[in-house]
Amino acid sequence: MEKDRLKTFVTILFVVTIISMLILAYIDNQTYYMRFPQPSDKQKSTETLNSITAIKNSKHYMVSAFIDHRVGGIIRVISIINRNSLQPLYCVYCNTEQDCKTVKANVQIHRDHFGFPFAASDVICEDKHLQNAKHVLISTDKDSANLKKDYLPIKNRVISETFKFNFTVCISNLFGDYNNVLQFAQTIEMYKLLGIQRVVIYNTSCGPDLEKLLQHYEREGILEIVSWPIDQFLNPSSGWNFRKNSGDLHYYGQLITLNECIYRHMYQSKYVLLNDIDEIIMPYKHADLPSLMEDLQSAHPNVGVFLIENHIFPKTQFEDSGKYKRPEWNDVPGINIMEHIYREPDRKNVYNPTKMIVDPRKVEQTSVHVPLKSIGGNYRVPFHVCRIVHVRTPLQGRLTKEELAVDKRVWDFEQKLIQNVDQTLKHSGLLRLSS
Repeated sequence: MEKDRLKTFVTILFVVTIISMLILAYIDNQTYYMRFPQPSDKQKSTETLNSITAIKNSKHYMVSAFIDHRVGGIIRVISIINRNSLQPLYCVYCNTEQDCKTVKANVQIHRDHFGFPFAASDVICEDKHLQNAKHVLISTDKDSANLKKDYLPIKNRVISETFKFNFTVCISNLFGDYNNVLQFAQTIEMYKLLGIQRVVIYNTSCGPDLEKLLQHYEREGILEIVSWPIDQFLNPSSGWNFRKNSGDLHYYGQLITLNECIYRHMYQSKYVLLNDIDEIIMPYKHADLPSLMEDLQSAHPNVGVFLIENHIFPKTQFEDSGKYKRPEWNDVPGINIMEHIYREPDRKNVYNPTKMIVDPRKVEQTSVHVPLKSIGGNYRVPFHVCRIVHVRTPLQGRLTKEELAVDKRVWDFEQKLIQNVDQTLKHSGLLRLSS
């Protein structure tokens, strides 16, 4: 009898202990989440204004924070720094609500800023206790550890050697009334056929028809839209040349978004493509991007950056037969890339700019056309192996059609491409119904 009572008492004591621990954990968790509120599903899908956060009492902004395991587990905060208003900055990082520490930050301004006062930058937080940090903010106050401010969640805390995606395309930004629906749909559908699983786009604004298309692709799951309201914080330039284009920041913050996208997908994607919305990185000797990269990486195992030449297909020159001038697409705004098969020739003494396919784990900083800091070096992929199909206004506008090269690579995908574009436009509510 005495043994039974003792057993019952021990059991009750054990249960009460477990319940107490759960209650304490819940209270601690709720307190932590009150300090660092987690986004709702709606907030997660849009990220609203949280993609850019002003640093109080400064002319600087922080964008997102990542652990960089490659350089000693530092915290790297992708930021926008005013080069003309430099001042001491501090990192406040928190393991829990009660455990926040402040260390002096190291500001690394990227060397490519094209003369604009605001520049893509890394704010580096380095300390021996960073391994458990979950949130961070950049402050001008070295005694701000106990103040409630806008903390950023720290991403990439765990290294992964398996990836959700093989190929991700990072499109730096959309702005103005860009409404080139047909070319955008053709580009995304082409990339699907080439083996892309994810496209990321930083959206400041766009036209109403393209907005419908973006929503369709987001529902489908291939498109990740990151809200990029840079125009609510700065006067961004729509060009790259500071002397010709006024503004605070180069090309709507293109350099910030490209770097952010690399870190965002460092452990999500095996490869990341960095190119513009009207460009297709097109393999010419391989059926798709996976087979291209398998051969390139096998031949150059240590290379982390593959440079792809840009080549212009003038939108002013049309294929003669008109076989792809489809009446179904007449009411869809934008360029039909299938009508433009004429490519501008190389010019002697003129450098062809490049875009990139990168292993994101081997890139520390990037510019638009080449990396700024990377591991393993670069490899310029030969023109006949892979090049960019870029349908746009001509650069050599005086050339006649006979002086251009015929390049029908897009036509190799005609059947599936047309079918898939039609389905996409239909589901987006943009395709005219046949009578």
